[in-house]
Amino acid sequence: MSLTRRDFARRSAVTGAGIALAGSVGALASAPNALASTDTESVGEEPADRHGGGVGYGPLVPDPDGVLALPAGFTYRILTHSGRTTLESGEYTPSNHDGTAAFDGPRGTTLLVNNHELGGPRSRWAHPVPLTEGLVYDPAAAGGCTVVEVRPGGHVAEWVGIAGTSTNCAGGSTPWGTWLTCEETEDKAGSNGMTKDHGYVFEVDPADRRANRGPKPVKALGRYAHEAVVVDPKRGHLYLTEDASNPNGLLYRWTPPEGFRHGRGRLRALADDAGRLQAFKCFDSGGRFVDDLSRATKTGTVYGVDWIDVPDRDARTVSVRKQFTGGQITRARKLEGMWWGDGGAYIVSSYARAESPGAAHDGQVWFYDPKRRTLTLKVLLGVNPDPSRDGAFDGPDNITVSPYGGLVIAEDGDGVQHLLGATDSGRTYPIARNELNVGTEEEPAYSEFAGVTFSPDGKTLFANIQTPGILLAITGPWKRQRR
Repeated sequence: MSLTRRDFARRSAVTGAGIALAGSVGALASAPNALASTDTESVGEEPADRHGGGVGYGPLVPDPDGVLALPAGFTYRILTHSGRTTLESGEYTPSNHDGTAAFDGPRGTTLLVNNHELGGPRSRWAHPVPLTEGLVYDPAAAGGCTVVEVRPGGHVAEWVGIAGTSTNCAGGSTPWGTWLTCEETEDKAGSNGMTKDHGYVFEVDPADRRANRGPKPVKALGRYAHEAVVVDPKRGHLYLTEDASNPNGLLYRWTPPEGFRHGRGRLRALADDAGRLQAFKCFDSGGRFVDDLSRATKTGTVYGVDWIDVPDRDARTVSVRKQFTGGQITRARKLEGMWWGDGGAYIVSSYARAESPGAAHDGQVWFYDPKRRTLTLKVLLGVNPDPSRDGAFDGPDNITVSPYGGLVIAEDGDGVQHLLGATDSGRTYPIARNELNVGTEEEPAYSEFAGVTFSPDGKTLFANIQTPGILLAITGPWKRQRR
């Protein structure tokens, strides 16, 4: 049943949905269930929880090895390092680590599927994903995924899961134990050195190497600059973000065809036009159309959501996001990471500037409730006035729901880069800081974090430093974060 703007306005008058709560861009007040503001009080001279009432794990301790600053009591281990560690085949670990998910493997192992965001022809990269026989989609493309097996006792093995794909950015895990890797590109055969069309989603099975042979794109999910995907385990919908500009990208929903049942390998067996691919359209409590998510300036803002059919999901002549007129759909700048949790989808919009019609910001996290068909602003980061200075956060990207409460977010902003936590009651705090300088002493530069995900038992936080490509395992005295 469609939730119309009139229905939403009537419901809002009764429940108060859509009322923007008070707060400033610099330090926002929390709405009920809002996850975080720009509070970074846990960065200081003393641990934030010294009185038992703070959040986080205290100040970050500089790393003598110049890789990762962590709170006292935490340690890290490098699992893979591009150009240094090797695959089972003897070839070097590919570079540009991005989205990652962790799965229970056989005999107590943990299996991680690791994206490699490598775009364009293979000649552009020193360490592309090796073209392993039977696992190649387009031999001209440099990207793909590797599978990393962490065995009891610490031994690490790595092999190719899929090769010959392009710009494998984020993605998402499925309830049936596979990984959906997303191509963040619209390159077609004959452009940028490619021999096949790109901009698709592919399924990778970490536990069954044979299932990955003969890669086939899931064309039913559309061809565009995919970022992330989540699966609604109850209703079977897939939600997908698009990281694109000119114009800004869209949030999509794919509805499976009647009678379809999810499971290993079933997505790749779908017809190219199976199900319905739709883009979102938001409206406020007064029933007014919202053209861009940057219009929201307060946490707690709630929008109603309708879904509009995509005319040509394979974008044969016109990019999907350009197939709509201005009043048909809602846009957002850099729709990035997503994670399914708490009965809905957490969705990141990384920042907004002059390319967006609303207020400038340095990051939003929204929560889509599929039952109520509402989108609620949970996190809003004000514009960071000095990204080179430690202490403030900007540019959220990959995201995961923490088993200890709230969210863990990978920063892909300017200047200093962090892994940060966001509690469920309005506080943010640092978990790690990238100290690997890939610039110069005079002009330091630090790569983004990506691929943030917890091990199935919740004891280890995995994360990537994208450049040069390092997969890290972080352990320590994790604790439930106070409300």
